[in-house]
Amino acid sequence: MIKFKVVIAGQKDVGKTSLLRRYATGKFDTSTLSTIGVDFETKKIIVDDVEILLNLWDFAGEKKFRVLFPSYVSGASGALLLYDITNKDSLYDLESWMEVIDNVVSPPSSRLLIEHKIDLENQRQVSRKEAKNFHKKYNLQGEILGASAKTGENVENAFQTLGKEILKNSLRKCPNCGKHFPLELKFCQYCGTKTY
Repeated sequence: MIKFKVVIAGQKDVGKTSLLRRYATGKFDTSTLSTIGVDFETKKIIVDDVEILLNLWDFAGEKKFRVLFPSYVSGASGALLLYDITNKDSLYDLESWMEVIDNVVSPPSSRLLIEHKIDLENQRQVSRKEAKNFHKKYNLQGEILGASAKTGENVENAFQTLGKEILKNSLRKCPNCGKHFPLELKFCQYCGTKTY
């Protein structure tokens, strides 16, 4: 099984913990408290017949905890960047998260933009155009995905899509044995076949 570290970033109250819990447990809890520091979950998924273990790191959105973020984001293969569609500031707050991810993660990780709380569409304050501009500015992968931890809509899809992006950007398939191994290696770590 291949393990990947994934960070979930965004402003306080955008629903990072709720999204993570919905994904990990299938449940939505209205009494979820704000994360203090860091929270952690693991989840096995299958992407293109490859078994992957996602180590999911949920970071507190309050500015006082952001000093921790650079040390925890190191080694991440992917990031879910969440904003709350009912809070315009939450989209632009992601700029500071992007700065840390871009400075710490090398090579750049697979990053998806998630518009969260789509069950509150009638209270939307962030236009789709603003989100598209942000997506383009930071050259994020895939499409902008709308999700709701409350209803469960697109929660599984968000993590599955990120898993596909990580697999595509981090691994290659050996033409000899068919196993996946890190892109940066010049030989398959399983059978020794030269791959460059």
